[in-house]
Amino acid sequence: NKGRRIMKRFNLFSVIVCLLVPFQVSASDLTIGFSWNSVTQPLERAWEDYMVSEAKVQGKAAGVNIKWVFNVADGDPSRQANNIEDLITQGVDIVSARAEDAGAINASIRAAKSAGVPFITFDRKSGSVAPTAHVGGDSYDQALTTGRAFADLLGSKGVTGKCIELQGALTDINAVQRTKGWAEVVNSRSEVSTITQVPTEWNPELFRSGLANALRANPDANCAFIASDFAITAVQAALEEADKWYPSGHAKHFWLATQDVLPGAVPLMEAGYIDVSTSYDAFAHSQEMVRVAIAIHKGENPGCSADGCLAKGRVVTPATIGTIENLWSKSYK
Repeated sequence: NKGRRIMKRFNLFSVIVCLLVPFQVSASDLTIGFSWNSVTQPLERAWEDYMVSEAKVQGKAAGVNIKWVFNVADGDPSRQANNIEDLITQGVDIVSARAEDAGAINASIRAAKSAGVPFITFDRKSGSVAPTAHVGGDSYDQALTTGRAFADLLGSKGVTGKCIELQGALTDINAVQRTKGWAEVVNSRSEVSTITQVPTEWNPELFRSGLANALRANPDANCAFIASDFAITAVQAALEEADKWYPSGHAKHFWLATQDVLPGAVPLMEAGYIDVSTSYDAFAHSQEMVRVAIAIHKGENPGCSADGCLAKGRVVTPATIGTIENLWSKSYK
């Protein structure tokens, strides 16, 4: 009898404790399979590191335990399709990819949807098939802000810009959007014009040879709009060969507007060789990627616009590059 009384008291105590102590809800698991088209630049490494670290921060706040599975296609659209198929077969909860080819990625989006797996395109949009969501930078706005600041600068110096446009790969929607944004500036401002366009396919050698050939064919050119400054050393080589590589203030300075402010461009902007750019903010992109993935995992609307969930960049010049906060190309190691 004494033992029964003790057990009753113990059970009553247990009930009271359960009522007073809040229930602890275990975190849900979310596995994201991410397919890189290639990993050759610091930008891709920064994106991945930021996504992993941000997943811990946002995941903890949202009660979601995020795991990652990354693979790399080394610039091969067919290999990327196979890599994405492998992710689906592994049973990941969400597939995300930075597409090597905007058209080729359509089949992978269809395959994921058929398997009931949400698909997030990252940085580069798909062609004709819409994913569950798109996350990236606002490349159109990036070109607009750079172009307008460049036109303002040239106008303030009394310079009429006759520019060579170095385009990116036209299978990359970001490159297409940058060309469109630059064209809008050229069509609306008298300070700048495009005298020739040079496709580069994002190949540094084509940046060098294409610019060199354009300079020989257009000796009156005095500026360039460059789709990305990842190949700025190739641009430098072409301008040095043409005796046009001089910092701002020099009589032979060749005016440069770029996109991205990648690590290799930072010291050249600080030295006055690059006049204006708009940043491609890797940390902001990664934050948005994690936020959108968590929302989809929870069955919530991530709140993207018709163009996607896009992070805008910031205009950077030699005068401001030392004071802009959280510029990943300066802070990421």
